[in-house]
Amino acid sequence: MIVARSEHPQWTSNAYLVADGPGGQGVLIDGNGESAPLLDRIERDRITITHQLVTHGHGDHVVGVEDMARRFDVPLLRWPDLSDGRELTSGDLRIRALYTPGHCDDHVALEVDGTDVFTADVLFKGTLGGTSGGGPDGFSNIKHSVMQRLMTLDHATRVHPGHTLPTTIGDEWQSNPFIRIWRGLDGEGGDACTVRGEPATLILWAPDYDGTHKAWVRFPDGRDMIIGGSQVQR
Repeated sequence: MIVARSEHPQWTSNAYLVADGPGGQGVLIDGNGESAPLLDRIERDRITITHQLVTHGHGDHVVGVEDMARRFDVPLLRWPDLSDGRELTSGDLRIRALYTPGHCDDHVALEVDGTDVFTADVLFKGTLGGTSGGGPDGFSNIKHSVMQRLMTLDHATRVHPGHTLPTTIGDEWQSNPFIRIWRGLDGEGGDACTVRGEPATLILWAPDYDGTHKAWVRFPDGRDMIIGGSQVQR
């Protein structure tokens, strides 16, 4: 299998080419305006593109996806076209959509051949996506998406996130600080903090994928949220 990644230099968002091999067929996943490396790989390896897939509709993941679909004259598929459990084929590739809301309501992960999964903005190397855009059920949804959908995959499954570097399901099961708390391995924090002027409890302060921090906070009414550390006053 070929997996080629292009990362935007400022947004750090990833776009991917996934193909069954040189001279074969493949798909594009998301778009970030940095398509040249992927186009070069497509031409060099003589890959026939069959689909342009989109994990979710946030702006840093959909740049140029319509143009790429037109360029290769292929269908552009996103939620709800990529409904939970829908399976696609591209050459020898078998692709299965997993509905994974929490970061936003239109979010899907894409499992390929049982060996790789493209998790977009729900699961990253060492951290999780924020839930402020996921509505009132964002936190409970992302917990379900991570623990009941992604963490049930084989631990050898390679994880290709929506930002920065790859990881594996097994590595995140063992070391991701959010998952460790959900597994009961580590305890919750209890420090007071302020979020957008509202008092809250800091459950977890953890590194984020871009060198900053991600926070899990709980408000007095019981609401939990995962947000960027810049929104937290400690």
